[in-house]
Amino acid sequence: MREHHVLNPATEEILATVAASSESDVDVAVRRAVRAQENWAGVAPGDRARLLHRCAAVIDDHLEELARLEVAEAGHPIANARWEAGNARDLFAYAAGGVERLTGLQIPVAGGVNITTREPLGVVAVIAPWNFPLPIACWGAAPALAAGNAVLLKPAETTPLTALRLAELCRDAGLPEGLFQVVPGDGPVAGGALVEHPGVAKVVFTGSTSVGRQIMARCAERVKRVTLELGGKSPNIVFADADLDKAAAGAPASFLDNTGQDCCARSRILVQRGVYDRFMELLEPAVKSWRVGDPADPDTRMGPLISAAQRERVRSYVPDDAPVAIRGDAPNGKGFWYPATVLTPASPDAPAAVEEIFGPVAVVLPFDDEADAVRLANATSYGLSGSIWTRDVGRALRVSGAVAAGNLSVNSHSSVRYWTPFGGYKQSGLGRELGPDALAAFTETKNVFLSTED
Repeated sequence: MREHHVLNPATEEILATVAASSESDVDVAVRRAVRAQENWAGVAPGDRARLLHRCAAVIDDHLEELARLEVAEAGHPIANARWEAGNARDLFAYAAGGVERLTGLQIPVAGGVNITTREPLGVVAVIAPWNFPLPIACWGAAPALAAGNAVLLKPAETTPLTALRLAELCRDAGLPEGLFQVVPGDGPVAGGALVEHPGVAKVVFTGSTSVGRQIMARCAERVKRVTLELGGKSPNIVFADADLDKAAAGAPASFLDNTGQDCCARSRILVQRGVYDRFMELLEPAVKSWRVGDPADPDTRMGPLISAAQRERVRSYVPDDAPVAIRGDAPNGKGFWYPATVLTPASPDAPAAVEEIFGPVAVVLPFDDEADAVRLANATSYGLSGSIWTRDVGRALRVSGAVAAGNLSVNSHSSVRYWTPFGGYKQSGLGRELGPDALAAFTETKNVFLSTED
């Protein structure tokens, strides 16, 4: 049996060894999930909601344990990890609240009465990433369960521990056996088996655009539903009329949070030419003030990258002759560390300016006017998120309407709230997660006409 060593990215020590699921293991898990889902779909909505509220309560009782696991396997600073554990709890509570509001319609028609109902799909596969392993697993799992489906969660090879513990806690809370299972393993093997299995009705994938394309193609062969949350190269647009002090102070968090391993990272900072120099003066101390070190230390703001391979990928975008304008500090020795880095490339088409780096590296580019800012913002194949800094409300509305992205913030870098929809344009994904319609994405709509004629 193949096994994966789970490493602590801050120390490179082995935390655990986890067995990798084979195709036959996945088949057994799917068959078990099918049986569990048939019973779960028949559970009264109020009872289903109570069980999911109980899951949220049990997660709440284990927040610190889950946060510490996230620190150990993902290298997240403890403050971030505590938020992520709390977000998992909140996602289950929010989904539980939607169970009894998953209603249909009564549509006026001639000759009778027409109603629609929402029915669960069956078995849903959630393929979660390593950058936010716990909360993103719950983005798919919680609403899918609430809508009456069974869930098979395939965590990333590097971060399976929080997923395994989450499923244990949900079983402790009373979820039926087989309803929520974790199938750790290699993406091409375990993930591929889930995508192709005829017993899986929908695939929810968060990860790279290249893998997302492959999953979408394989799902298309089977006319299987799919939700994709993929890459990003989000702009942070700073206009001359913005509060520059606040814009510069907030910019580091937009690309250094989670060590830049965030598809919403604002790694393209676009600054109006007249205030470009002043912005760079303000940005340097803001970047250098970020404390990088032991993720378990409450004062740490940035931890390591997830792996040696990811560190090498980030390094490839910052060669020896790179136009480095600002560079922070990082620990030496063991661990997959990389310093905060700001580049000022001569061309907006430079690889670091258009490709997703997924590390603590940003580029700063000047623009001339509103039209130029929009042109630069949209000059990418991605369209996930972005920020607009201005005091002009009219400009904020015009630019947010013109930027091709699914999630935009004005004078803020906030992208994700569990009660609002999240998803991307272009090659950043397909479909929407979170928000009030999350449960509906895991259902079929059935239309029934009842004739009232003799």
